[in-house]
Amino acid sequence: MSDTSPPADIHCDGATLQIHHKVRPEARERYETWLRQIIEAAGRFPGHQGVHILRPPAQGQDYEIAVRFASEEDAQRWRESNERRELLAVIQPELAQDERLEILSGIDFWFTPPESGAKVPVRWKQWLITTSVIWPLTILVPLLWWPLFRVAPVLETWGLRHGLVAATIVALVVYVVMPRVVRRVSPWLHRR
Repeated sequence: MSDTSPPADIHCDGATLQIHHKVRPEARERYETWLRQIIEAAGRFPGHQGVHILRPPAQGQDYEIAVRFASEEDAQRWRESNERRELLAVIQPELAQDERLEILSGIDFWFTPPESGAKVPVRWKQWLITTSVIWPLTILVPLLWWPLFRVAPVLETWGLRHGLVAATIVALVVYVVMPRVVRRVSPWLHRR
C-alpha cells in the first residue's frame, strides 16, 4: 500500500482521506458489502465528519472514497488503526491493485489530481474555480428555498434561513458540483 502525506505547508482545519480502490470485476458485490462495513467503522472514530463515494460506472472498477475528519490527527488515527488494518486485510484479495491513499487538508482534496505525487494547483486557480462554483449557488439556492420560506415562515427566521441556505450550498459544492467541475477543468487547473 502506498500513501502520501500532505505537503508540510498546508495548515487548514479538517483533513480528508482520499482513497482509490480498483476492484476486481467479479468482486463488486462483496466490495460494496465491505464498503458499508468500513464506513460504519470509520464513523465510530473521533472527529469523523462524513464520507463521499464516487462509484464506477456499470462495468468500471475504480472507486474513489473521501473520508472527512475534523483534523489530520483524527484522520491519521483512523488510518493507522487496527480496525482499519483488519478490514483492509479482508478485502485486499478482491482488489486488482494496491490501495492508493493520501491525507489532504482543507479544500485541497478537490484540487489534487489522481496521479500519486502530483502537486496541488496554484492557489489563484483554486480560488477562481471555487468562486465560480459558489457564486451562482448563492443566487440560485435562496430562490429555491423561497417557496418553502413563504409556506413555513418559521424557517425564514434570521439565522435559521441563512443556515439552511448555507448548508444546501455546501452540500451541493462538496457532493455534486465541485467534483464534476474540477474533473472537467483538470487539464487547465494542473497546467503551470
